[in-house]
Amino acid sequence: MSQQHKNIVLGISGGIAAYKCAELVRRLKEQDCTVKVVMTDSAKHFITALTMQAVSGEPVADSLLDPSAEAAMGHIELAKWADLILVAPASCNIIAKMAQGIADDLLTTLLLATPAQVAIAPAMNQQMYAHAATQENLKTLQARGVLIWGPGKGEQACGDVGAGRMLEPNKLVDLSLAAEPATLLADVTITVTAGPTREPLDPVRFISNHSSGKMGYALAHAALMLGAKVNLISGPVNIEPPQGVNLVSVESAIQMRDAALKLAGSSDIFIGCAAVADYRVAQVAEQKIKKQGDEMTITMIKNPDIIAEVAGLTKNRPYTVGFAAETQNVEQYAKGKLKNKNLDMICANDVSNQALGFNSNNNALTLFWHDDSVELGIADKQALAMNVLLEIAKRLDF
Repeated sequence: MSQQHKNIVLGISGGIAAYKCAELVRRLKEQDCTVKVVMTDSAKHFITALTMQAVSGEPVADSLLDPSAEAAMGHIELAKWADLILVAPASCNIIAKMAQGIADDLLTTLLLATPAQVAIAPAMNQQMYAHAATQENLKTLQARGVLIWGPGKGEQACGDVGAGRMLEPNKLVDLSLAAEPATLLADVTITVTAGPTREPLDPVRFISNHSSGKMGYALAHAALMLGAKVNLISGPVNIEPPQGVNLVSVESAIQMRDAALKLAGSSDIFIGCAAVADYRVAQVAEQKIKKQGDEMTITMIKNPDIIAEVAGLTKNRPYTVGFAAETQNVEQYAKGKLKNKNLDMICANDVSNQALGFNSNNNALTLFWHDDSVELGIADKQALAMNVLLEIAKRLDF
């Protein structure tokens, strides 16, 4: 879903990849975008303001303290004008400033003042990109809803080879056109379940699974980026929740069910992405179970089917989306769950592939409805999450 004619602020920070920005602006203008360029002082060492003015057809802004612009609060007007602010190249320095909320020049001030979607295209030496500080800063920005495009891998200007190359202009154009406005799901409430559940055996042991929660958290993050109000019901994971979600932390399937039924009635969309344990121990031991003999028998009882209970609501039922993580007969089992659980949609993936699914940053999904299906090929989970929500939005006319 692309939006024709966008107002884009291109923020150029210091880096050799800045030379690609002239081509980037030219390509964006070919797609009927209006582009206004903001440059940092460092950026002007790599490409001139005159060049960017010539290709954009717009004056280049480079000073927060320009009296002629600031008499009319120009930086605030520019922040409001933009549909998208793209920082390309985004150096490790400006990424660090963004993460810390520093506003010491025009570009960083715009980034704090804008209500628009913000995207960055990282570009730096591969070692700088891999540094723990840079990675932590990127995680912080992603949690705040900043789109992170790239970096690519390959030979760098310094001679190193690895991750850190800015994506090519054509790719950045495609991503800019596809970026949805942050208001697409405004006034929509989405509840997402994520992660595993833990079913206790005794005070120190539990039964669980390999779910990392990454897909569910990516869905919550994507929903926030599209302007939705988001409830995230999460089992135990090692992921920071996206800033802005209503986080409900749970342990067991029973706790997740109670939270889901409490929130489902006030939700427009319910997405059951959690890997909920099918069974729990019939009687949890009050004390640690001691090792006795070579075998142990544990009686298990069935857990409630959370997604089926939500789909079965007769009052204020949300549009209900399930997940089917299968190791075989993926389509058959997914379609069976879609029908038997009375779901509106189901997302199926093959978790027998060790490179995808549980604990991986990548996944591949097939979306099934009762009368249609859509293949979403291998991609990072954040991109997949956005595509899942856009498919839902299309069918609900949001």
